Amino acid sequence: MNVVLALDQGTSSSRAIVFDHNGRSPAMAQMELAPLFPQPDSVEHDPQEIWRTQLATARQAISQAGITASDIAAIGITNQRETTLVWNRKTGEPIYNAIVWQDRRTADFCEALKAAGHAEMVARKTGLIIDPYFSASKLRWILNQVPGARNLAVRGDLAFGTVDSWLLWKLTAGAVHATDVSNASRTMLFNIHTGQWDHELLALMDIPPSILPDVRSSSEIFGHTSEDFLGARVPIAGVAGDQQAALFGQTCFAPGSVKNTYGTGCFMLMNTGEKPTESANQLLSTIAWKLGGTTQYALEGSVFIGGAVVQWLRDSLGIIQSSRDVEALAASVADSGGVYFVPAFAGLGSPYWDAYARGSISGLTRGTTAAHVARAALESIAHQSADLLECMQKDSGQSVTELRVDGGAAQNNLLMQIQADLLGVPVLRPQVIQTTALGSAYLAGLAVKYWETPADVARHWVVDRVFEPRMSRDEVNVRRQRWKKAVARSQDWEEHGDVLH
Repeated sequence: MNVVLALDQGTSSSRAIVFDHNGRSPAMAQMELAPLFPQPDSVEHDPQEIWRTQLATARQAISQAGITASDIAAIGITNQRETTLVWNRKTGEPIYNAIVWQDRRTADFCEALKAAGHAEMVARKTGLIIDPYFSASKLRWILNQVPGARNLAVRGDLAFGTVDSWLLWKLTAGAVHATDVSNASRTMLFNIHTGQWDHELLALMDIPPSILPDVRSSSEIFGHTSEDFLGARVPIAGVAGDQQAALFGQTCFAPGSVKNTYGTGCFMLMNTGEKPTESANQLLSTIAWKLGGTTQYALEGSVFIGGAVVQWLRDSLGIIQSSRDVEALAASVADSGGVYFVPAFAGLGSPYWDAYARGSISGLTRGTTAAHVARAALESIAHQSADLLECMQKDSGQSVTELRVDGGAAQNNLLMQIQADLLGVPVLRPQVIQTTALGSAYLAGLAVKYWETPADVARHWVVDRVFEPRMSRDEVNVRRQRWKKAVARSQDWEEHGDVLH
């Protein structure tokens, strides 16, 4: 067996990447995924498009690498988390579109849960904050809003899953309905201490247990692909949510090590070892992975709009032709000219958790140009990430000495330099920045002994570039205070609903 195949199903695209024993990639295929916006607060995907694009990229990557499915030791799956799908077990057909993690339609319901005093119990069991971000309220909405759905669910005819479960079901031709602990821990229905679906949480959300997938470790053989799809039965042996997979791909195996992924959103995770760390600063405590019978935990901060702000500059504002153009435009000015851009298009995630915040651009003058706005957009990504690291260091009691970075926007040198400046610590970019896919490949490969131990895979992590801080701390402090002032003006913008629906 020559290679491992990683399927990386993200918010904006589906990718398939072939990895060799050295963690290098001889082939990659990618297809964009079109988001659907049925209402201003709603974000959906077509589940069949998720499947079609993921299968097509798998076939393309195999062809591009000049191999056959028989050359693949194992398949790893990593996925956009929290995105919620429900399908009919008998027909295999989805009963509604996938509701994406960015969707805010259940904000009023979540506020009502908090007002009713459930926040402490939910946080204690799940490590999460009650928010529309997580799967539970999305699943409840589908069961309540799709005609006949709840009756079908009670009869045991429906299956719920995050994207990994949907792909597992499809690849195995309906033979496997499962997820791993990292994805389960993002549903707001899973007790991260017991490692089980929680009956009190299910009752609170009115979710019938029969709809839930089996929960397994992140590195084991889940099942085999149907020969119809790739031409051979290949073991699917690694599954992890995209951010936990990236933590693994960055080889952040030691407690206190931190990575930040710059994708559609930004997600910073710190390995906290074999016990969950309770956050006093509105971060999430989550399961990182389960490997060899041992569960590792992480602190996480979630930025809802990271690289997506650059897409907005391109698609909605039209000031750049392609996402790659933003670096040159932003670099054409020395700073943002006092402009601060808070991209709260889908509310604010950690540490604010404000579903009613909305985007704002502050500090505009007659001298403001498109370049200043572009620079402020990049700075917004770095500021939001700096908010997370500040909280992470407080919660963990550890001083972070470096940040490992990955994701598409990590290729932007200007953004990485801004990030190092704001954090005051070196930012390390590895040679392989597709660490989300790499992490799932490592988990799959470890399950079938393609790699023997985590120490074996850690040897393949190689730095590409180190960004050292250059800005004075006095200047950083001024900019951070102005950023927080801008955030305060974006918060609590939308009217709150008062109906539990």
